[in-house]
Amino acid sequence: MKFHAAFCCLLAVLLFGCGRGSQTPEAVRQGVVDYLSSRPDLDPAAIEVSVISVSFRQNEADATVAFRPKGGGPASGMERRYSLERKGGRWVVKGKGQALPGAQPHGVEAPQKSSLPPDHPPLGSRKPSGTAK
Repeated sequence: MKFHAAFCCLLAVLLFGCGRGSQTPEAVRQGVVDYLSSRPDLDPAAIEVSVISVSFRQNEADATVAFRPKGGGPASGMERRYSLERKGGRWVVKGKGQALPGAQPHGVEAPQKSSLPPDHPPLGSRKPSGTAK
């Protein structure tokens, strides 16, 4: 009976320890790199990926990840937030990453000026109600 209890305790410690091993920034970074590799519009080999911060909740993680072109300076990069979930011992990105203020999404150019008719006022410039032309 003592052997059985000791074996169960040892098994529980090993299982708990193995689960914790994947709760590292490097494991999350690998999940993001795997996600980027699945995107046909990106070349992950040309991008430096680093995890700025990560918080774990059981089988989920939230991470802030920095990207920059290989060989590029710190000002040439951007940061994104990702939500990930653990599947089969690996971290998998859930949905798209959320761009942080001032950052452009992966593979998306900055929005161009819209082509409004020449006499159209700029968007968002509404005259206060009650005023006449």
